[in-house]
Amino acid sequence: MQTMSTDSDNGGFWPAPAKLNLFLHITGQRADGFHTLQTVFQFLDFGDRLRFRVRDDGVVSRTRDLPGVPEAEDLVVRAARLLQTVSGVPQGADIEIDKHIPMGGGLGGGSSDAATTLVALNRQWDCGFGEDDLARMGQELGADVPVFVRGQAAWAEGIGEILTPVILPEPWFVVLCPALSVSTAEVFSLPQLRRDCPPITIRDFLDGRDVENVCEPPVRARYPEVEAALRDLAVWAPAHMTGTGACIFAPFDSEMKARQVFAELMERWPGFVAKGCNISPLRARDEECRNETASGTRS
Repeated sequence: MQTMSTDSDNGGFWPAPAKLNLFLHITGQRADGFHTLQTVFQFLDFGDRLRFRVRDDGVVSRTRDLPGVPEAEDLVVRAARLLQTVSGVPQGADIEIDKHIPMGGGLGGGSSDAATTLVALNRQWDCGFGEDDLARMGQELGADVPVFVRGQAAWAEGIGEILTPVILPEPWFVVLCPALSVSTAEVFSLPQLRRDCPPITIRDFLDGRDVENVCEPPVRARYPEVEAALRDLAVWAPAHMTGTGACIFAPFDSEMKARQVFAELMERWPGFVAKGCNISPLRARDEECRNETASGTRS
């Protein structure tokens, strides 16, 4: 397992944490085709890591190839170039991505990487934007980017951009990652996807009202690996799919129990054990930088 660090000996890397959707209801579809939803995001102390080397020539480049993702389409590169455009800064950056979050798993890797790019380069380029500004930029890149920018566990509505911070238990999660990539666009286009969930309230969720991930049934039917992973993990605890899949998670009260369960499953399924976080590792790192700057200790 690769665990995030927010201390000073992290080699200059910035964390880009994974997220879980603890449930996902679709309440309708707008005229522009976007779906309205309700969900709860919680972060994990597991994810990608990004390192930024500021350039004086304005060039933004990715130092490592990402299979299947051309550089110009990479959300990290797009985020950096958007920040350049909005801020007018003359600097560029070489961006190194240490990738751990599986693509197409519903863990938000691309969105998280984009948010980390906005937050980190806002500091390194000394742009001076606040959280609200960065969240608005993030929304141009993807509906999930703002929650990573803000870095607080949140109840989300609209298309995922209307966020209300929530305080949740922070259990240990076993996350199984079937070796496949599920297309979010494909899932949202499926005719059997339920789109008429009655709206609920935050209090309904916190009080334990029954909720579900409405994307789970059609994905289970379409991908036998997801069905099998859900069955295997459900032997140990209530198991659910995050986002549009394919990753599966279940909560446990202790790290020891989570690791015991994962040890039973790891020969069949790739995955990891991670702790749920109400404050994301990215937010913690950014606040650390802010405090160092305020105290005059940051070089």
